[in-house]
Amino acid sequence: MQRRVDMNVQLARYLQRFDDLPGYLDFARVGPLSHDVAMTLVEATRLSTGEQAVDVLAARAEEVRASAALFLRAAPHEVTFATSTSHALFAAAAALGRGATDEGVVLVRRGEFPSNVYPWLRFQDRGGPRVRWIDAPRVTPEVVAAHLTPDVRALTVSAVDALTGHRAPLGALKELLGPDRVLVVDAIQGLGAVPLEVEAADVLASGGQKWLRAGWGAALLMVRDRVARHLSPGLGGWSGVHDPLASESHPREPLRGAAAHTLTNPDYPAVSALGAALDLVAAAGVEAIAARLADTLGGLLDTARAAGAEIPHDALPPGERGGIACLRLPGRDPEDVHAALTRAGLTTTLRGHWIRLSPHATTPSQAVDRLAEGLRTARRP
Repeated sequence: MQRRVDMNVQLARYLQRFDDLPGYLDFARVGPLSHDVAMTLVEATRLSTGEQAVDVLAARAEEVRASAALFLRAAPHEVTFATSTSHALFAAAAALGRGATDEGVVLVRRGEFPSNVYPWLRFQDRGGPRVRWIDAPRVTPEVVAAHLTPDVRALTVSAVDALTGHRAPLGALKELLGPDRVLVVDAIQGLGAVPLEVEAADVLASGGQKWLRAGWGAALLMVRDRVARHLSPGLGGWSGVHDPLASESHPREPLRGAAAHTLTNPDYPAVSALGAALDLVAAAGVEAIAARLADTLGGLLDTARAAGAEIPHDALPPGERGGIACLRLPGRDPEDVHAALTRAGLTTTLRGHWIRLSPHATTPSQAVDRLAEGLRTARRP
């Protein structure tokens, strides 16, 4: 009982760090900043004018690295910073270079978000593994098992699907792959919003601009020691080697851990902002944030069903859904429905024939009323 009270208090403090956005249902696209992140960016910019700017901000980045490692249940040297999720996934694709005898195969679901498709396509002709498509609505152990052959070296998957909200069973997928194959996880649509089996990820990439609400410019790249033997620093630049500014000639030895895969120094103010966002989530607890988010999304979906909306994968149990769902009104033009929701004061995303809803734990109850009004308007002849 006391633990529940403590969680409610922590969540209340978390919610107070954000502005009230009653119609904003687009966190899967971008999450508006918290007060803490905004203030951190201002302070980091101020520090950037000082004589010791690089040293001070670099020291802060090491603190953020330690916090991120704790958040991901990793060792600090297994975590580093990229500029974006796409950058981190390109580093992963480059790192899975050609093996001793065969380049091998990476499994990619054809419906993956493009940022988790094109790194693998670009590198399959540049020494990376060949892409083998998975044509399935979602990635499950049963689906992967049907594609698993001895030449498969890796599986790449979104922790939460960007359209349907399906939460991948990372633990079961890693158990199926075993220790000699690499599980690459694009975690941006779930990290900070719902519990993820991060221990299962061998390589993890996540920017901070969505559910973490940290803004652009910094992303997490985690590379666990257990798969280091399968990877090489394909994108590793001068920041990824030992003592790069020494007088001796190059090449230098790669650094240990994830830093070997970095191109250059990170955007230090953006890293500071990412650290502030991680601290906020850690203080509130992902479980408390996820529970509030599930209640909010559930209320929106109940309203959509009552209005006659079609919701794909509506039968997903709570443990298999992130903070995302989509809908459409049968017999109505999706663009017209989207426009009606906009007029009702909602911010959503139109993806093909579907309208995506992605609220947050911070979304107030007025969003349900606005959705009801928008769908009621859209259904009128």
